Formats: sequence, C-alpha cells, structure tokens
Amino acid sequence: MSSQDLKHQTQQYLTDNVPQIQQHGGSVEIKDVDMDSGRVTVAIGGACSGCGIAPMTMNAIESRLPENVDGVEGVNVVRADGTDTAVMPSKTDEMSEMTEYENYNPPF
Repeated sequence: MSSQDLKHQTQQYLTDNVPQIQQHGGSVEIKDVDMDSGRVTVAIGGACSGCGIAPMTMNAIESRLPENVDGVEGVNVVRADGTDTAVMPSKTDEMSEMTEYENYNPPF
C-alpha cells in the first residue's frame, strides 16, 4: 500500500464515520502519513477549534483510526492552519490536554 492509498483510506474513514465534523462547521484534513511508523497526522479546524466536544472528537479519532484502517498504527491530531483555522479563538491545544473525556466513547 502506498502513502497515498493510506491517506485516501484514512480520509474516507473520517468522512464516513465522523460526519459531525463537517456538519457542525469543522474541517478535517490528513496532513501527513508516515509509512515507516504507520502514524497519520490529522488536522482539525474550523468550528472544531472552539468546540466543547473537540476533546472527545480528537480522542475518538486517535483511538478508532488504528482500529479501523489497516496500516494506521497511531494518530496525531493537530490544529489546522491556513484557510481552515477557526475564526473564533482556538481552544484545541488547551483541550487536547484535558483528561475529563479520556474514557468517553462517543457514538460515532
């Protein structure tokens, strides 16, 4: 499998299984695929950057991608930049360190 194939499969999984991101004004983009380590970097932005459930979404992406996409061994979720940066103040970095939702299992 090529890095392009893995990127496509990852994007397809997110589109099919986490549609709330785009439905709620957020965005998701695969920024990097490291074939040697199997790590994928996913950037979320738009409304996600100021959303109260962003930590749950981030945790779900980090845990479910490796479970559901062959070749993905780990996930880094980062804040988007450029045109996908939120217009509201970003809370994503701060929320990524919250532990309140570590064991939350959202329905998506």
